[in-house]
Amino acid sequence: MECHVIPAGPLPAPAALERALRAADPAAVYDVSPDGRQLRVSSTLDEHELCRLLGHLGCAVTARDIVRQPSTCCGGCSG
Repeated sequence: MECHVIPAGPLPAPAALERALRAADPAAVYDVSPDGRQLRVSSTLDEHELCRLLGHLGCAVTARDIVRQPSTCCGGCSG
């Protein structure tokens, strides 16, 4: 699923975020908005798991700061 995260404070350091996401979901991908204030994550992690992961990295977020995006899956790669 894809989520957009807009925390009240700064995002975690990119290297720490990369390590934590890879440990939790090796297939996860993320990017940061050009202004550095929003994180977009595609992962199997749900909002609560993502909230905990970011919290362990010192990024204070609540479930309200995480917005699940509608699926863009066309089903084409599933055979």
